[in-house]
Amino acid sequence: MKALVLSGGAGTRLRPITHTSAKQLVPVANKPVLFYGLESIAAAGIREVGIIVGDTAQEIRAAVGDGSRFGLDVTYIPQHAPLGLAHAVLIAGEFLGEDDFVMYLGDNFVVGGITDLVEEFRATRPDAQILLTKVADPRAFGVAELDVDGRVARLEEKPADPRSDLALVGVYLFSPAVHEAVRAIQPSARGELEITDALQWLIDERHTVKSTIVSGYWKDTGNVADMLEVNRSVLELLTPLNEGSVDDATEIIGRVQIGSGATVRGSRIVGPVVIGAGTVVENSYIGPSTSIAENCRVTDSEIEYSIVLSGSSLHGVGRVEASLIGRNVEITPAPPIPAAHRLVLGDHSKVQISA
Repeated sequence: MKALVLSGGAGTRLRPITHTSAKQLVPVANKPVLFYGLESIAAAGIREVGIIVGDTAQEIRAAVGDGSRFGLDVTYIPQHAPLGLAHAVLIAGEFLGEDDFVMYLGDNFVVGGITDLVEEFRATRPDAQILLTKVADPRAFGVAELDVDGRVARLEEKPADPRSDLALVGVYLFSPAVHEAVRAIQPSARGELEITDALQWLIDERHTVKSTIVSGYWKDTGNVADMLEVNRSVLELLTPLNEGSVDDATEIIGRVQIGSGATVRGSRIVGPVVIGAGTVVENSYIGPSTSIAENCRVTDSEIEYSIVLSGSSLHGVGRVEASLIGRNVEITPAPPIPAAHRLVLGDHSKVQISA
């Protein structure tokens, strides 16, 4: 069995972070989201992995390399434009051959991995197996409608009027039958080859498409709110570790990891928190569900429920929370300005001005 990992796409919902970084490499608990997926694939016993890459190919290649650090053998497959998930399967045909495969969206996160799912697929071997989860707003996802016996009856991509609240999770398992499906379908109104259309083709042609309701934790980390929530969930599993320097004036509460060469002085750290190697924290408060990457500096500041990427600094700022801060960012207090009001008011105006 092989794996196909999708790591193209522009990551528009995470801009401006993704103007300079691949969305799959934005870190969760100081490790790129993509790495969690690759580790799950390796843990499931899969070794051959094709990675679909686009405009950020160079960055993905630099981070993942040949895959040996994960116990994988990686092949990179260029996609000139993000033309849909089924298009990714189409262009990966030569790599996939006649093998079964799991398709994993590189910016998705599944707590607990995919080992059980892969073993179930190998044991029952349907033509396709999809994962479903209930969501509040199905319009942003591929949506599945089940019949009275719980079988997949209909699939639709980002419907304006969803027929159910069951969204497709970004992990799919396929037999080689899907190759005929992706060749048979036409681009959607969005100009993409939709994997939902390929799955619907399999259903219409009486192939076996099995569904599993995900009971564990899944997130598409495509926006800041979901990224912060995934970060929180991963940090809940943190093992306390101190490889840095912490002075006696610092109070550490709960699960906190402090990386090699990091320095914490005169501060209060309330876990779960991870502080990267070489980072300096002075006279500050670091609150729960916060990841601070390597070589950052936090002085005279407070931050909670946030992700700070490498090389960034916060100095003398009050409360920062629910934030995603990019690389080499500097955050400082704004200079004081005189309080004044400049008004151009029409006749008979009534204006209330705070003191």
